[in-house]
Amino acid sequence: MEDRQQEKTTCDILPNLLSSFVDTFVDFSVSGLFLPQQNSPTTISNSSNLPKTYHPPPDRLIAIGDLHGDLEKSKQALRLAGLIDRNNCWSGGSATVVQVGDVLDRGGEELKILYFLEKLRRQAVKSGGQLITLNGNHEIMNVEGDFRCASREGLEEFSDWAYWYSAGNKMKSLCDGLEKPKDPFLGIPSSFVGMPEELHHGIRARIAALQPNGPIARRFLSNNLTVLVVGESVFVHGGLLESHVSYGLEKINEEVRNWINGLMGWSAPRFCRGRNAVVQLRKFSDRVAQNCDCSLLEHVLDTIPGAKRMIMGHTIQKIGINGVCDDRAIRIDVGMSKGCSNGLPQVLEINKNSEVRVLPLKPTYQNNHKACMDADGMKGPHFLTQDHRPKQVEAKA
Repeated sequence: MEDRQQEKTTCDILPNLLSSFVDTFVDFSVSGLFLPQQNSPTTISNSSNLPKTYHPPPDRLIAIGDLHGDLEKSKQALRLAGLIDRNNCWSGGSATVVQVGDVLDRGGEELKILYFLEKLRRQAVKSGGQLITLNGNHEIMNVEGDFRCASREGLEEFSDWAYWYSAGNKMKSLCDGLEKPKDPFLGIPSSFVGMPEELHHGIRARIAALQPNGPIARRFLSNNLTVLVVGESVFVHGGLLESHVSYGLEKINEEVRNWINGLMGWSAPRFCRGRNAVVQLRKFSDRVAQNCDCSLLEHVLDTIPGAKRMIMGHTIQKIGINGVCDDRAIRIDVGMSKGCSNGLPQVLEINKNSEVRVLPLKPTYQNNHKACMDADGMKGPHFLTQDHRPKQVEAKA
């Protein structure tokens, strides 16, 4: 009797084991990484595990700008901060890392970066650290189906994902103990007027993956925050206005998460649309310091208890990471992706004493890229102000 019960229990769990194996197989085929499936923290039953909007100051805080589909540059940025080792595994200890969005578009390794960051996120937690990712305007655009900045290589990567994802669903459908997988391609056109025929499958795959409640959107992007406060630092891709703060930063994060999970229709929440959106605003990131509205920035920061600075991406800073408005606005998008300016990777570091500095690449690497930078002028808490920064050779966008 006991043997029969054990046999029945084994049979009951076999379908789930098969499903987990298939998912891991698909992940490896797409990304080259083994990434066992985990229960999503965005389910109601796991609401206590939802990403938090407010965090206390850590001993070491690292901020990384826009990555735009360039896996190698992403790894270089992580390495120069000592966050990954030669095996591309987490080595950042208890550090908190914030990536300010725009993983998607312009490059051909978008999915590989999403998988890689998820791997590091899990490894960081085991070491007492954390990796927090934000939504940029390009994440919002892609969930809405706006692919104007997607590259051919990016479409090909999503085509490959669609092949393996569909193969995995066919395997699962052969198991009587599993619910029939949902078809993410259902209702998506097979052709697109005005687009070259060879791109149709990639566009279709991208829609299926990234639409609200799509497999990639749900698994990766729904875990992103849109606004984050860590100690004295406010992180956002574009910028914040007083109206955003009064609406509620936690509410913004919740509504964007619900939209990505397919609970709010097709259009992004209103504060993610238009030139004054939290992911689009450029009032504090204009390349010309005099064009930045420092008075407005001060008012916004005053409405967030304890906030001293806003850290943002979105606008490429060809001179490198810099600060304006007495370093209360720090702009960290250096256009590092080959799909943008192919700029030198840099990251921002804030220590437990709230001292801020830029970590640039080693001089030998910079020389190989024919760039000129005085690294000695980048130390100390007041290095950021644009007027006192050494200039790099500008790369063409």
